[in-house]
Amino acid sequence: MTLDFAAARENMVENQVRTSDVTELSIQDAMRDLAREAFCPPGKAYLAYAELEVEYAPGWFLMQPRDVAKLIQALAPQAGQTALAIAAPYGAAILARLGLNVLALQPADATPDAVASALAASGVALQTGDLVKPPAGEGFDVVLCEGAVSTVPESWLAALKPGGRLGVVVREGAVGKARLFVRSNGGGVAKRELFDANPPRLPGFAPAPAFVF
Repeated sequence: MTLDFAAARENMVENQVRTSDVTELSIQDAMRDLAREAFCPPGKAYLAYAELEVEYAPGWFLMQPRDVAKLIQALAPQAGQTALAIAAPYGAAILARLGLNVLALQPADATPDAVASALAASGVALQTGDLVKPPAGEGFDVVLCEGAVSTVPESWLAALKPGGRLGVVVREGAVGKARLFVRSNGGGVAKRELFDANPPRLPGFAPAPAFVF
């Protein structure tokens, strides 16, 4: 039996995204149009629209559709803005569908050909390398990460332009919190909690072991 991916996308938007207070129609439309299964390994394509994280490379996961949609809505992306997607291939493609100029920063050893091809088909530029070292330059209006971190690297905050926004899940313990960081025109960074979310931590971003006597 062949899975009807178009129907699965529609069900995802109607039953996971819209019911989670994602009211921005452009995000809903982008998710209806974008083939999420293209970012999944062939053997896991059937999981693309389930309410779970899908492993696209060993230890690396796509965020749940509900969570990535809510995070993108909080980032308030605008067409023509610049975006950096850190270990966020599906989110990168959504931002590109919304009209942003997107650079995907992926680990060199965790970017399967299928993911690279899906990014290219979505008009997303791809750079592989150290996730803690965003590209130098004038900064980004939007920074998105689909995995959780125990601590947000200062380099990610430094990559924001004045007015720039970073959306990421911070997991200091068992429960994670999606947070929005906004750089002011004066250079300071404000943050606020958005919602509970528990995507797996990115490899290499677990909390440092506590010292015990």
